[in-house]
Amino acid sequence: MQLLVSPVHRYSGRPAQGPSADPAGGLVQQVHVRRHLGIVGDRYFAQPAHRDAAVTIMAEENLPTSIDPAVGLRQTRRNILLRGVDIDAYVDWTVELDTGDGPIAFTVNRAARPCAWMDAVIGPGAQRALRGKGGVRCTPLSDGVLSVGRASFRVVGPRERR
Repeated sequence: MQLLVSPVHRYSGRPAQGPSADPAGGLVQQVHVRRHLGIVGDRYFAQPAHRDAAVTIMAEENLPTSIDPAVGLRQTRRNILLRGVDIDAYVDWTVELDTGDGPIAFTVNRAARPCAWMDAVIGPGAQRALRGKGGVRCTPLSDGVLSVGRASFRVVGPRERR
């Protein structure tokens, strides 16, 4: 598992202008997750407009490494990178992640659609390569801590409708 906290939105404006500077933040060893709020310190934490998309999870196997072998969370701006889990298949489900400090439940709300910035920061064709496998937007249902390293993944059941 890899983790990213991004305190600012780096991809605004036109991709041809390039991304904004990346201040403190980025790849981290641990994140604190808060129920219905997201990841502490992230740009979407406690933002009402992003409550159903506060955390983005992506499968490492879906990174477009054929375009850029070094591609990772810094370019995709997803928060959590999992290996061995087809997370894109779990839209409308509730799942749990546990890295040793107890499980954290997430409602998987919808696909994270890649934007034109992917071609600018990863390479031509990245946006197309990520269609349908760019990760998922989630709402955390519990508080907890996630750490880099091995994680257990469990499907809890269908997402609860409000």
